[in-house]
Amino acid sequence: MNALRNRDQELADQLRHVTRQADSIESVLTTNDRVIARVTDGIYRQPGSAIRELIANAYDADATWVSVKTDAPKFSRITIEDNGTGMTPDAVIHLLHNIGGSAKRTEQGQDLGIASEGDPTISPGGRKLIGKLGIGIFSVSQLTHSFQIITKTEGDPYRTVVLVNLQQFADEPADGDETEFKAGTYQVWREPTDDADAQGTTIVLTAIRPQTRDSLCSEQLWKAIDHPISAEAEAKSLSTVPLFHIGRLDDSDLHVENRKGKLRSLPWDDQDDPEVAFKSMVDSVWSSVQGRTTVKLTDIFDTYLQMLWNLALALPLPYVEENILEEDVADDWAYFYKLSNSGNGSAQKLTSDSGATTVRELAGLSRPDDREDEFRVLFDGVQLSRPLKFRGLPTTQHALKKPMVFVGSLREDFSGFDRDVSAGPLEFEAYLFWTPKVAPTEHQGALVRIHGASGTLFDSTFFNYQVAELTRLRQITCEIFVKQGLEAALNIDRESFNTAHPHTVLLTRWVHSALRQLATAQKREAQQLRGETRDSTRRDTEDRITRIIESANDLRTDGEGVVPNVRFTRPGDRPAPRYEGITQSFDLNRILEEIPDARDAAPKSDSLRKLEAITKVLSVYGVLDQLSPKEQDNLLGSILGILEAENLG
Repeated sequence: MNALRNRDQELADQLRHVTRQADSIESVLTTNDRVIARVTDGIYRQPGSAIRELIANAYDADATWVSVKTDAPKFSRITIEDNGTGMTPDAVIHLLHNIGGSAKRTEQGQDLGIASEGDPTISPGGRKLIGKLGIGIFSVSQLTHSFQIITKTEGDPYRTVVLVNLQQFADEPADGDETEFKAGTYQVWREPTDDADAQGTTIVLTAIRPQTRDSLCSEQLWKAIDHPISAEAEAKSLSTVPLFHIGRLDDSDLHVENRKGKLRSLPWDDQDDPEVAFKSMVDSVWSSVQGRTTVKLTDIFDTYLQMLWNLALALPLPYVEENILEEDVADDWAYFYKLSNSGNGSAQKLTSDSGATTVRELAGLSRPDDREDEFRVLFDGVQLSRPLKFRGLPTTQHALKKPMVFVGSLREDFSGFDRDVSAGPLEFEAYLFWTPKVAPTEHQGALVRIHGASGTLFDSTFFNYQVAELTRLRQITCEIFVKQGLEAALNIDRESFNTAHPHTVLLTRWVHSALRQLATAQKREAQQLRGETRDSTRRDTEDRITRIIESANDLRTDGEGVVPNVRFTRPGDRPAPRYEGITQSFDLNRILEEIPDARDAAPKSDSLRKLEAITKVLSVYGVLDQLSPKEQDNLLGSILGILEAENLG
């Protein structure tokens, strides 16, 4: 080990005197762990994951801003620039010679200036370090096998330039006696700069891998739309065109115009302020909620815009509006509950008349120690922020007209257990947010943040919760803010957890208990309100069809599902009266076209009323959500044809 450190020190000292590319140092990237070496094959599932790791490195370097620029929709070049502390020649050489051997959280990290002198687990500027595995810089192998690093520390009249070429692990000859593996080559030198006070790191990615470009360009989606294999596929493909997209290129790399002569369709205007632009993107999702039972990111955004959304969720950033724990409680906009940590405990309702001004104060939580407000990320000129909204959400037909907020916290020191077994203390705080409709559907689930960052996004299974509460689980968003622990439970891709790790086991048990408490409180609150509503409207809801729909809703969703208003319209019809909740409209002419051998006579009003009721039942059971518009028309036309067999046959 000392010999390796001495070698690194000699190279770092040599690098300080190499001030032109012609005299650059050329060597190999090495690792002594065959498993870690696989990083050069790419361990991440999506290109955005690799970019996330590079931004996390900038955060750990105390950057206050990061700028990511691409040449979208071509995606031949990606640049990530930050104003962090940069890397000294010693830190650069250590990085190049220690894939998978991060100096973060170590004494060596303190010596290299990448960790605080007083605490190796925090940055020199006082941030809790996100990175640990030491593979973030090589996550770019997901994007390209060659890239450039330009880095500079404050006060240094020179900047360090590195050209890296990564080698796929599969190219390495298998030899059971090997103790060191070649992960690629590098060339490094120093250049004088005009601004000695500047600092930061820039990573330039060129020659982006074809599969990465295809992914970011939504290549498969556009090909399916442009070249359908059948008439049925063509009808389906048109319904899959994302509402918003970055644009696309043809085979000659020329921009493709849509029918309106536009090259792209974005949820913001080009002249919008960077922060306003992303807020418009979030608002576009909630605007899409109106009149729909589900809203998916894949229906609204192309792959590029989905990547921006997921990056905004994963990084330690401010919320687009407000962290729910810092929301004001004075106007009683939600039901508030404090979760119990007792095995058989129940959530206790909190009232906003206690003098508390925020949800955090109302629940008795300590002040946060994160510092997201000090970090900004600009992606192609759009400033990212966590795309979560909790107030001003669309109304529904659910009995509860306000959302429910359940807040809790836990610290477990694992007293009496050896640290090698328990991995030390675990401390976190969390909220569970219940609302009749979560948008987008990708936000249904639990998201874990460790020191403000997350690679897992939302787990819709809530750590494999087995209780049959499927409808209710689709109505819950949960965030868990880990203050200490759990990092050892992260798998190498940082996008999943080791389910057998003691911290994961404890967290899972807590989440499942919280869900049981939420279900009990929510049922009680809803039943009380439904009883009050039922008493006041009983005389108006006694007809048989309404009772059938209510019965189906009770069986399917415990009476908590959204039963939409249904309309069958034709061109020229008067606008429908305004209803509270969701209205689903269907083109009656298109439905009639799906009835074989149908006559021109208008369907009976009685048949339409029955079709309306049947459509509501189908909606309650989620059948229509699984169908394309063409399939919906055909299904409803088939049902109407049966109801009108004598009249239309």
